[in-house]
This record gives sequence, C-alpha cells and structure tokens, in this order.
Amino acid sequence: MSVMQTFTASMAEKLGLDERWIIPYGRDKAKVSIGVLKEREARGKLILVSALTPTPAGEGKTTVSIGLAQGLQKVGKKACLALREPSMGPVFGRKGGATGGGASSIVPGESINLCFNGDFPAITAANNLLAAVIDNALFYHTTRLDQNKVTWKRVMDMNDRALRNIVVGLNKNGVPREEGFNITPASEIMACFCLAEDLEDLRRRIDNIVVGFTAQDEAVYASEFGVTDALLAVLRDAMNPNLVQSLEGVPAFVHGGPFANIAHGCNSVVATKMALCCADYVVTEAGFAFDLGAEKFLDIKCRQSGLSPEAIVLVATIRALKMHGGADKKNLETPDVQAVRRGLPNLQAHIESAKRYGRPVTVAINLFASSDTEEEINAVKECCAQMGVSCAVADVFGRGGEGAKELANTVLQGMVDAGHQAPFRPLYGLDVSVEERMRTIACSIYGADGVKLTSTAEKKLALMKKNGLTSLPVCMAKTQNSLTDDPKIVGRPKGFTITVRDFEIANGAGFLVALCGDMMRMPALPKVPAATAIRVDACGQISGMKG
Repeated sequence: MSVMQTFTASMAEKLGLDERWIIPYGRDKAKVSIGVLKEREARGKLILVSALTPTPAGEGKTTVSIGLAQGLQKVGKKACLALREPSMGPVFGRKGGATGGGASSIVPGESINLCFNGDFPAITAANNLLAAVIDNALFYHTTRLDQNKVTWKRVMDMNDRALRNIVVGLNKNGVPREEGFNITPASEIMACFCLAEDLEDLRRRIDNIVVGFTAQDEAVYASEFGVTDALLAVLRDAMNPNLVQSLEGVPAFVHGGPFANIAHGCNSVVATKMALCCADYVVTEAGFAFDLGAEKFLDIKCRQSGLSPEAIVLVATIRALKMHGGADKKNLETPDVQAVRRGLPNLQAHIESAKRYGRPVTVAINLFASSDTEEEINAVKECCAQMGVSCAVADVFGRGGEGAKELANTVLQGMVDAGHQAPFRPLYGLDVSVEERMRTIACSIYGADGVKLTSTAEKKLALMKKNGLTSLPVCMAKTQNSLTDDPKIVGRPKGFTITVRDFEIANGAGFLVALCGDMMRMPALPKVPAATAIRVDACGQISGMKG
C-alpha cells in the first residue's frame, strides 16, 4: 500500500467513510467531498474552544484545541477537529502560523500554513474576478453602479498597508476611482464560503452581495453582473473541506479562515457539520478571544446554521494573566501570584460572557511547565471555583493527548452534569434596532457603558436602512488586544464607550460589519516581519516558520 493510500485509508477508517469520498492531495492531506453531507447526519457533540484576551505572551488556543481532541481520543472517545485555515498574512507578519505547537500540532504544518490545497488562492481569485467585472462594466457603461459609490474591494492574502487606499483606472480611457484592498480573510467571499451549506446556498449568497450603490443610493447586487456561476466554478473544488491529522492521528477538518478581529472568525459550516457526521465529539475553535470569535460563532454562525455547542472551553495561561495584571513581558518566568490575581478579572469577564449562553464552561490552564508554579495555578482554580465553573490544567504542548486527559474528562463531566440541553439562544434578537444589537454586544460582552457612532457611521447606517439591509446580526470589527476598542488597554477596564466609525455591508454573508476604533481590514507588517526568519535549504526544507 502506498503512503497516499495509507493516509486516505487510515482517515476513511477513522471517520467511517467510504474511500471514494476522500480526494488525495499529495501524501499526507486530502479533501472530502461535500457530497458526504447528503448521505450522513450530524450525530456528534460540539465543543467550542475560545480564550481570554490575547497578549504577546501567547495563549495557545489552537494548541489546546488540538490537545483536547487528542485527550478525548486518549480517554476512549471518537474525536475530530474542525479548525480554521491559516492566512499567509500572519504567517509572514507578526503572529506566525496556526497549526498548534509541540506535541499538539496538526501536520503537515508548512503545507497547511502556505496556500493549503488552494482554498485561499481560489477565494482571492473569485473576489478579484468580481472586482474586475465591476470595473469592466464601469468602463463600458453597462451598469447602473455609480463609479464613486463602489464598495467592493479587491483582496490579497498578505499584510500590505500600502494597498489600503489606492486609485485605479488611470490607464488610457480608464475610469479613475478610489479603491482599496482588504486581506483575503476579510473578504465577503470568504464569509459566504464559510457560512454556505452547499454550492446552491453559496450561489444565493454571492448573488446577494451588495457591491455598491447607484447615484440615487440604491443598492447594486452581484447578481446584476451575471458572473455568479463563474465564481462558483473557481470555488467549486475549494468547497470540499480539507482533511489532515494531528500528531496523534486525530482527523482534522481545516477549512475556511476569516479573522475574528475584522471578520466573523469561524471555520466553515460544511467542515463543522462534516466533522459532526464522523465523530462523537468535535472540537472547534473561535478566536480571537471569547468577546470576538466566540460571540460571532454563537450569534452569527450558529444562528444561521443551526449548530449548537454542548460545552465551552476558555483557554488561559499564567503568563497571559500576569500581563493582564501589569507584569512586564521580560519578567513572565518569575513567579508572581499577585500579578496573576490582578489579571484574573480579564478571565472573569470572559467566563461571565460564556455563561450567558447557557452551556457548561471549563477553563483550561495551558501549562508552561518550566515556569508556572502551583501557587499561581491554584489562584486560577480558586477563581474558577468561586465563579462556579470547572478548571483543568492541560500540558498539551509538552505531553499531547496524555497531558490533556484531565481536561478531556472535565469537559465530558460538565456535559454529563448539564444533562439535556435545549438549543442555545443568541445574545440578541433581530427584531431590535442595529444600535440596540451593538449596545447589547458592547455592554454584555465587552463590559462597555454603550456605543457611540461617528457621523460617517450614522450616514452609512442610514443608507443601509434605506435599502432594507439592516435585518442582520452584527459583526464587530474590533481590536483583539483589549475588551475596549483601544488595543493598549489590558485587563478588565470599566467606564468606556465603543466607537463605531463606519459600517460595511456583508449582505451575502448575512451580517453587518461595524468598524470600531482604528481597525483596518487590511493589516500591516511589523517592523521586522516573521518572513525574515524563514529559510529554505537546497533540498526544499522550510525552517523558521512560527506555529
């Protein structure tokens, strides 16, 4: 049996699938036909992993997600992962990749972090095909779209601040207009791709995309350009979820990759449902942090898809809690239980938010074995006990599934203790105003006193109301580094207001995007990009790639 056959046969056996559904992509990765969803019903229980507010110390949400799935496998459960695909923006920028770490990683890491099975290139191409067709229609005057009111942007999967605001159409006889690029994870095509149930649903969503407005401020839809099927042709193969595995052989569906700070932050619906068809327990993640990724997972993805998690896990590290407690990054190896205690209010805020959704909550302490002390760990456990939530230490980086058995058993017991659970209820209904939806998110999840709209945001909201585009949930584009819209404010601040400076409409995806503070949908590179550390040797081996 060849290596390729070994991988596909092994995954087919673990997932209970006929090998005909698995499409090999090389020796160690594959896609699974979306057709599986027509033959199988979801039977598994979904476990949602999120985290406290990120810090430069790192929290390891993906590492814990992978470790938890391996821990479930270690205690005899049939487990599976449903994760987001990494974007090359962070890979070459500041954050690095997103394949876990140490003994809790998914493989092949380099392939997953770089143009994985062609999904991001396909989404980028589909987005830019629509952009090209729009400009072509403007050139030939075959559209009612006003050239100064085009809202559809081009995208690329790279951090590039120089492309945030540009001018196009400067060629001879062109149609000059202001334009800009977003990063591919912020594309509405990405959101449609991730939220679609199948190709027909994707067709409907693309047709409903608002690409701009007429001179009379009437919405113009993508369907008017007649290229939806061309976009579907580009996206057809990408819609089949990717299949890889963890270092301990846990199957992992890795598909779709919107960021939670500028988009809705969840992997694809089809991958999540496919995993639920193939395992008793499915571990999925939503980040950054509970206030962004998890809130959007629950209020956007679950609202649209009917998915409902059975348990919530919040990842914390002693190091991150110290930073929220005012400790300097260079002193994180030094024991400091008082700094941990000062940082606990940030964790408490996320616990309170998670409990609002009526699911059992477990805090996972992602262990740094070389520096975390028993006294510091006990401070976190005492806090969790006082708040009525479970807590478990997880040594997933160093020991993989073996180090996650306590966490796995704690999460399982939480579900047993909760008994039968009714479908969860979203945080807010769609029968209230957009302003009230945002106020509910800001006050209930961020701890803000309210929401303030700039004049630009008020005008854009009025335009959306005029066109009947406001009966949708809200996706808050906000810094991941703070509960506020100021990335410099850590911990659990009080007495602040969230400022919404503008809106974008993602009608095809099914949500409104509220741009808060200084958030940009095209990130920038740091002074020293992670790309400078990557090396490729004469044999093609890649080194220096984080995550």
